[in-house]
Amino acid sequence: MSVPRPVEAADEQRGEEILAVFDTAFGALLAADPAAFRVKFRKMAASAFAFYRGTASLFYSDLERERSGGTTGPFLDERTGRVWIHGDLHAENFGTYMDANGRLIFNVNDFDEAYIGPFTWDLKRFAASLALIGYTKALSDAQITELVEIYAGAYRERIHALATGAKNDEVPPFTLDTAQGPLLGALRSARSLTRFGLLDSMTEIREYERRFAPGGGSIELDAATRYKILAAFDGYLETLPESSLTRPDSYRVKDVVGRRGVGIGSAGLPSYNILLEGNSDALENDVVIYMKQAQTPAVSRHITDRTVREYFQHEGHRTVISQRALQAHADPWLGWTELDGAGQLVAEVSPYAVDLDWSDLDDLEEIAAVVADLGRATATMHSAADDESGHSLVPFSTERAIDAAIAADEDGFGRLLVDFAHSYGARARADHQIFVDLFRNGRLAP
Repeated sequence: MSVPRPVEAADEQRGEEILAVFDTAFGALLAADPAAFRVKFRKMAASAFAFYRGTASLFYSDLERERSGGTTGPFLDERTGRVWIHGDLHAENFGTYMDANGRLIFNVNDFDEAYIGPFTWDLKRFAASLALIGYTKALSDAQITELVEIYAGAYRERIHALATGAKNDEVPPFTLDTAQGPLLGALRSARSLTRFGLLDSMTEIREYERRFAPGGGSIELDAATRYKILAAFDGYLETLPESSLTRPDSYRVKDVVGRRGVGIGSAGLPSYNILLEGNSDALENDVVIYMKQAQTPAVSRHITDRTVREYFQHEGHRTVISQRALQAHADPWLGWTELDGAGQLVAEVSPYAVDLDWSDLDDLEEIAAVVADLGRATATMHSAADDESGHSLVPFSTERAIDAAIAADEDGFGRLLVDFAHSYGARARADHQIFVDLFRNGRLAP
């Protein structure tokens, strides 16, 4: 017979805080599709790290309590508090993609939460995720400290190099020629994948033409919905850069199906897959793109700058502009549109996407090498989106601004991230248990 865990008053108060944040972040979507959120919450219940991945809204609510308003805080001023940030930079948001030049790249991925904000928020979110992963691998506090210091040092080194003369195009990206260790392994795995393999898993040939196969999570659309999707697709074509429009037939639509978002970050969001002709008449060159409703980024609820808020047409526009700013040579199929008044993100369902796999990373020396590379990748990302990226929101050199801020307190920079990693890692582990109790006792269901 199991004995119920005693509920402390502090746990009850924290549980109410979690419920309030979830209501703000997920309330409307949860009410519209409770089944999708039951799947999401069960995934989040699996581990403290899975919970952390799904609670960026809670993370930024907690950061808001730390500060008195504006961009106050260590290393933050009117410039470093206004940098294009990833918004959900945890240790599993890194992986491979094929860029517009046909190169396989290992870098930061998943820009759904990107926005303008303090650069330290990205670093803190990553540092706490590293503490959670270290805990699951039974690393000591001293070992976790060492890993966070390595990440901070690699970030600092790369930012300084970029600020003092090196350009982004002079700093080699992580490719098949330059990457090492698990990063190279992910790139090699991506290279072994094929477009034909992806198509074979999602489609079939009927009467000499490719169509989506029934089942497998696809939802057949009625004629009215299909018409709306095709109209939104026409709007999407207008948002593509001229370099993407090389062969008009590439964009001939062959089929459309609905999809239901069931991932930790996409629960309740309507989504559609569209099958296109591709760059030749050959059936193996067909392309699948997705159109999904873009979400409100968690960090935006804590940034009050009207200039930032008014810059974007809608969340689909924000997501695409952010990714193009933060990611060099982004997906050539990346664009935006509107559907039923909501902003949509459109991008390729890529056969070459492989996420960094932490499950087999157990050797401390190998983990340290990976963490250093992720620190360099973070710095390169932060430096990409500034006065040279073609966007007016950040009209200054981010790498020079960040470099100057860190230079004022070199030792304090590493300490800031180490202290936060340990404190918020412990907070997330405690919150995970509170969340599980809320969920299993029916407090999160509508």
